[in-house]
Amino acid sequence: MADFFNHLGDILFLDIETASLTERFEELDERLKEEWLKKEKHLQKDPDGVIEPGSLYFDRAGIHAEFGQVICVGVGYFQWKKKDKKLIFRSKVFEHENERDLLVELSELLQKKKWVLCAHNGKEFDFPYLCRRMLIQGVPLPEPLQIAGKKPWEIRHLDTMELWKFGDYKYYTRLELLASVFGIPTSKDDLDGSQVNTTFHLEKDMGRIKKYCLQDVEVTARVYLAMNPGIDEMDIEVVHLENLKKEHN
Repeated sequence: MADFFNHLGDILFLDIETASLTERFEELDERLKEEWLKKEKHLQKDPDGVIEPGSLYFDRAGIHAEFGQVICVGVGYFQWKKKDKKLIFRSKVFEHENERDLLVELSELLQKKKWVLCAHNGKEFDFPYLCRRMLIQGVPLPEPLQIAGKKPWEIRHLDTMELWKFGDYKYYTRLELLASVFGIPTSKDDLDGSQVNTTFHLEKDMGRIKKYCLQDVEVTARVYLAMNPGIDEMDIEVVHLENLKKEHN
């Protein structure tokens, strides 16, 4: 138990929200338009069907780093108060009008200590998406995201979906399903991932997206605890911070 708590504070739980680069397909750079149309042919459910060129862009571009952007990143970590036998979960959301500024600020936090990064489906989405957008925006990859040349056991990435697979590579499990089976409150009470692009581009309501992102981070952290029976039953105090960098220095 003591060893678990010693390592728990080194884990940075993370969730990203993404949106299409532009609101409308027509606003894309011409070269990107051509590339999207090629990708779109592989995305349509009926390969023999006829669709309006660019019609899948608004709903699908945000999940592809070459045609999307990171609009906010939620992070959080646990602190163990041994005397009170209480876990404090401190979280923050990074958000800027300029994606590069967001990624630079996140990169600075990731360089602060030897973090272990944890996200749900992070190894297939969050971590590579961040790496690609950082390179596109000219932001050097922080050490926790540098995986080239490293042995698998040297990469400090955890993935709650991978942990739940227990080696079953065919098994995909939504975060919401794990929250349900473990009795963890949902993060989908006001918004879900399919609505983020509309909320960002059309409704321009970043407040809802930031709240949803923070909730997803907390749910991921609670799912991780639930995979360690007994730990998740402890009293957890949640604190949302304006400046996680200063708090953790």
